[in-house]
Amino acid sequence: MKIAIVHYWFVGMRGGEKVIEALCKLYPQADIFTHVYQPDATSAIIKRHRIKTSFISKFPKAARFYKSYLPLMPMALEQLDLRGYDLIISSESGPSKGIIPPPDSVHICYCHSPMRYVWNMFHDYRDRSNFLTRLLMPIISHYIRNWDVISATRVHNFIVNSANVGKRVSTYYRRDSEVIYPPVETTAFEIVDGSKVSDYYLMVGELVAYKRPDLAIEAFNKTGKKLVIIGGGEMLKELKALAKSNVTFLGSQPFEQLKHHYSRCRALIFPGEEDFGIVPVEAMASGRPVIAYGKGGALETVVDGLTGIFFKTQSVEAIIDAIERLESMKIDPHAIAAHAAKFDETVFLSKMKNFVNKCLIEGGVLEPQSPEILNISDKKAFSVVSNAYA
Repeated sequence: MKIAIVHYWFVGMRGGEKVIEALCKLYPQADIFTHVYQPDATSAIIKRHRIKTSFISKFPKAARFYKSYLPLMPMALEQLDLRGYDLIISSESGPSKGIIPPPDSVHICYCHSPMRYVWNMFHDYRDRSNFLTRLLMPIISHYIRNWDVISATRVHNFIVNSANVGKRVSTYYRRDSEVIYPPVETTAFEIVDGSKVSDYYLMVGELVAYKRPDLAIEAFNKTGKKLVIIGGGEMLKELKALAKSNVTFLGSQPFEQLKHHYSRCRALIFPGEEDFGIVPVEAMASGRPVIAYGKGGALETVVDGLTGIFFKTQSVEAIIDAIERLESMKIDPHAIAAHAAKFDETVFLSKMKNFVNKCLIEGGVLEPQSPEILNISDKKAFSVVSNAYA
């Protein structure tokens, strides 16, 4: 088979790019199409593939200001030449699914979310924008929404990263979808002896408004308890000015340091609403509980009273109350890690391969007894695929 993977942009290695990395392990022969590609910000596994960019990459400072070229991305996607490809997997969060698939191909979209800035978070993004952007957003977003709904008809099958996102796909596109949770390398994390667990709480992620890091900092300012923050972002300067001396900013950290802090923190603080949220799964894979806002993807990953605590409103008081409840909770690190293992990369690979094969058979691309059909149901089978890829 000729296989194409379409991803919105490669400017860092976040959750969406980790999904692409796993797909590269499943399909080492795949070509990759994207709007913008920064090799230095992309993993070695992805870089082994042939990567083709749309005309957006030729625009001035596209690697930095790619979001400014959003109105031109629908046209750019439709100019990508996908003739001859049997299977096309698009990764949607920014625009990527709007390619024109060949009539005899199967197009599967892995949807992290319909574009937030034109759908469910439109008003949030508009409120935080400058005057000119606020003026133009309603016009541009109206055009992009219409195109987005039309382009959804070019997808044969939708996969979503959570039931939470599946509701949006149903609401905005009127399409059914299959839930396959994103891959997390849960075995890469460690559980340490209880004597090594410290008294600080941990917050991990990009410091942007919708993740509500300000609420966590204000809560810890009030309690005086220690909070360590790993990550950078547009709010870093503002948050440093807000924080008291008990809050420590470490900026972006390499994986070994992140792993170290996950395993030794009292608990992870997760005050924002995410589509899925890989960070809580990583913390739980380290045997540590999560204090999370009880909405969005966290409801599908955190078990209240077993692997963490939910708070129902995004307020300082609610976070403080949740901290107090967690400190009286009996914590079983191994039970928490066992729950996190349900989201391991091997589970993603198995479910993804089986679902894609089903779609290919239904689409007439594969015969039911095709040698290309592989059921990756356990770690041994995954090891075979990984070794073959290497």
